[in-house]
Amino acid sequence: METGPTVHTCPVGHAGIEVVRGDITALDVDVIVNAANKALAPGAGVCGAIHAAAGPQLAVACRGLGGCATGDAKATEGYALRARWVIHAVGPVWHGGDDGEAALLASCYRRSLEVAGALGARAVAFPAISTGVYGYPDALAAAVAVDAVRSAETSVATVLLVGFDEDAAAVLREALGEAP
Repeated sequence: METGPTVHTCPVGHAGIEVVRGDITALDVDVIVNAANKALAPGAGVCGAIHAAAGPQLAVACRGLGGCATGDAKATEGYALRARWVIHAVGPVWHGGDDGEAALLASCYRRSLEVAGALGARAVAFPAISTGVYGYPDALAAAVAVDAVRSAETSVATVLLVGFDEDAAAVLREALGEAP
């Protein structure tokens, strides 16, 4: 029997951070962030799931944005998603940690929050950007995500860090300093 997302809250910095275990595409938030590629084309993992759930209009809208640089973020409508908008953030590919990956990954989170704030969003859900096929180690990516969100100046009230399964959520909780 499937249950709803599991939420762990840790209010810090300028936004409350919550760890959620579940499917980011099903969340009822203002914005979900897509772990996008530079072309903003449908891809694998969370990117493919977001495109599939949003419908074909999302790919059309993304083509009109002209791509996106690593570390940056751009917004589209959410189309068939519960979220009103999708922010497409391009994270770095992991090359061992000595190629500026942490700064670029942190920039993804900060830029996404800037874009979300400009849209008037109050609740934003992030996947684990740059993990999976981009190879960023989960624990290191979670630490960068938490630090970036904690240090961001934002009008966003709630940030959800979404782990698809319990292992991913546990890594996020650990980065927040919560007991497993």
